[in-house]
Amino acid sequence: MIRDGSTDRGEERAPEVLALEALGWALADDRRAERLLSLTGLTPDRLRNGLGDRGVQAAVLEFLANHEPDLVLAADALNTTPEALVAAAGKLSA
Repeated sequence: MIRDGSTDRGEERAPEVLALEALGWALADDRRAERLLSLTGLTPDRLRNGLGDRGVQAAVLEFLANHEPDLVLAADALNTTPEALVAAAGKLSA
């Protein structure tokens, strides 16, 4: 099966949706969550208060984009492609 970054129903997810899904995925693992906070400089409070902030969303996706093993694992878990996550990061950063 070839995946094109869309869901099984063929609907493309908005970058904001992918970012929030990726955040949930990253926070599900304690070590990964600690690394996310450490490398992005985000605090738990900033994450909670900034869920709707494009900068925070972009930081989460850039965190994944900068570590290929996590990028690939996240893409698989979120039923998307690494390229879709990287593209979403770019859109949120623009």
